Amino acid sequence: MLRSAATDVPEITDAIRAVWRDMIDTMEAMPGVGLAAVQIAVPLRLAVVDASETRGQAVLMANPVVLHASGQLRPHEEASPNLPGVSAVITRPRAVTVRFMNEAGLIEDREFVLLWATSVQHQIDHLAGKMYFDHLSPLKRKMLIAKAEKLRRAS
Repeated sequence: MLRSAATDVPEITDAIRAVWRDMIDTMEAMPGVGLAAVQIAVPLRLAVVDASETRGQAVLMANPVVLHASGQLRPHEEASPNLPGVSAVITRPRAVTVRFMNEAGLIEDREFVLLWATSVQHQIDHLAGKMYFDHLSPLKRKMLIAKAEKLRRAS
C-alpha cells in the first residue's frame, strides 16, 4: 500500500474525521510530526501534520497538493516508522503553499515553512506512493534499505 497512490477523498464525513483522529493518536504515539493515511493502511489522500513545539496544533488535510515551492532549499534528517531505525538527510523546498480540503470540507490554501514544510511534503510523497529515501541516489538508497533490513533481522 505504501508504494501505491492513494485515492482522493470526495467529501469530509464523520468516518473521515475518525480516521484523522486515529492518525493524530498514531502520530503522537510515534512520536512524529506528520502521518499519511497510507501509513496506517487507509488508502485515502489524508494527512496530518503537527510540527508545533507545544503539540495539539495538527493541520488535517484531505487531497493535499503543493501549489508553489520556494526556490530556497532546506536539508533535514527524515525518517519513517515504516522503515524503523534509519534516517537520511533529504533536501526539500524551505517553504510550500499547499491546497487541501480541511476538516470543514472547505478548500484551503496554506503556506508551510521549515519543519512544517518538510513534513507536509513528506506526507504528500507518501500519498503518491513515494518514500523519503526515493530522494536519495540509488547507492545511498540501497545502503539505507540494507541497513534497515539488517536492523529488522537483528530485532
